[in-house]
Amino acid sequence: MYDHYAGALYGVVLRIVQSKEYTEEVIQDVFVKIWNAIHQYDSSKGKFYTWMINIARNTAIDYLKSKGFQNELKNQPLPDFVYNSAELSTSNNSSDFIGFNNVLKGLEVDKQELIDLAYYQGYTQNEISEKLKIPLGTVKTKMRNALMKLKDLLKDYQ
Repeated sequence: MYDHYAGALYGVVLRIVQSKEYTEEVIQDVFVKIWNAIHQYDSSKGKFYTWMINIARNTAIDYLKSKGFQNELKNQPLPDFVYNSAELSTSNNSSDFIGFNNVLKGLEVDKQELIDLAYYQGYTQNEISEKLKIPLGTVKTKMRNALMKLKDLLKDYQ
């Protein structure tokens, strides 16, 4: 399982965590969670790959919000952290193993931003509403529309 899925899961986690060192730690946790929860997978609810991607995404976001990670960031000398962040930045999209950025380009810019904030940066819908200064109902509607459009776009990638 690791040989088949590690690359794709690594890309998802790296995009969220933005550090190779931390990504390796999170990937280990992801595979342990998958192993321990394999009995919870239900093929009638979705594909195995999608189930694993959700576990990876949620684990990465949980890691970023963890007190241990936040304390570690506080304890790093500023020059080293700034240097490492720039070096390990994923802004060049090298971690996009499945070509998802190309799929996202099929969405309107505002919907791309919602997907990025929610799924790559870990914002809740309430936080997105506050950040973008738009009503929560609008965020929910646009997010639903974006996900429905993504579903249509991803049909071509199966």
